[in-house]
Amino acid sequence: MSSLQLFKEPLNEGEIAFLKGKERNDRKQYYRVFTILMIASFVLAFAGAWYRAIDGDEAAFSYSKFFISVTALLFLSVGGVYTAYRINLRKVQQDIKELTKTIEVTHIIRKQYMPRNDLYFFYLSSTTLLNIEVTFDQYHLFNTGDEVNIEYATHSKLILGFF
Repeated sequence: MSSLQLFKEPLNEGEIAFLKGKERNDRKQYYRVFTILMIASFVLAFAGAWYRAIDGDEAAFSYSKFFISVTALLFLSVGGVYTAYRINLRKVQQDIKELTKTIEVTHIIRKQYMPRNDLYFFYLSSTTLLNIEVTFDQYHLFNTGDEVNIEYATHSKLILGFF
């Protein structure tokens, strides 16, 4: 087995379309999650006011307590969504901007068939990808120790294929 070999190549049209579709779907999901978190911030602050009112607090429905609660919950929501964006979506956007993919030369360490799910896997010596699902034909075409090349988006590490 040789040392790690990486090559960069431009993305083809199909790969660019795949990344753009993933970015568009993920962005919609972030907006949806943030909208739900915004609504939840107001609902939770209102529920907290009712809880304080049931406990007998005279100032349970004060504007200041309500808006402080909403602001704190919104900051938590913004922080969580922004962190998720930085970890995931931003990397996909960088891949779309740079239009490059990485090809890594790796070896098959082990082959495994999962009879319960009727799935075939190769376990790889890659630092990026531990295993990859393959077809029945690919499973029988390659052997343990064979060299394979995996293609993935450079920043997001989304698998684009192997050969």
